[in-house]
Amino acid sequence: MRPRALLLRAGSPFAQLWFRVRKPTTFGVKALLRQADGRFLVVRHSYADTRRWALPGGGYKPARETPAQAAAREIHEELGLVVPPDAFTVLDTTVTTLEGKHDTLTILTASVPGDDALTLSPEIAEVRWVKDLQELGDAPLSKWLLSALIE
Repeated sequence: MRPRALLLRAGSPFAQLWFRVRKPTTFGVKALLRQADGRFLVVRHSYADTRRWALPGGGYKPARETPAQAAAREIHEELGLVVPPDAFTVLDTTVTTLEGKHDTLTILTASVPGDDALTLSPEIAEVRWVKDLQELGDAPLSKWLLSALIE
């Protein structure tokens, strides 16, 4: 495991405890990236539950960027892909306290061309393009991944 990924994994329980104690208000995005052949991208993060397949994404400040701009930034930071903000469409926006914080989460989708080479950040342990969830076996799945596929 890469050193930064180890630090993220070691720090994750402390971040979760901070969320439960402080109950901050946060804003986040998750991005469902699709290819023309029907495949979609799933990731495993290098922190928290490293077995769980999820969507790439992260936090943002609404005063600085829109959810689409945040999704484009996060996709570039985590995967090295350049997806313009105007390529994203909002699937859903929900408020959740799932992680102990008051989080407004926006799930977006975008079509991306071909199999561009991915450059994974230390936050991402593994990535796959899949046609359906059965390809992931019996691994746990993120609530937001399932929600995005239903929309």
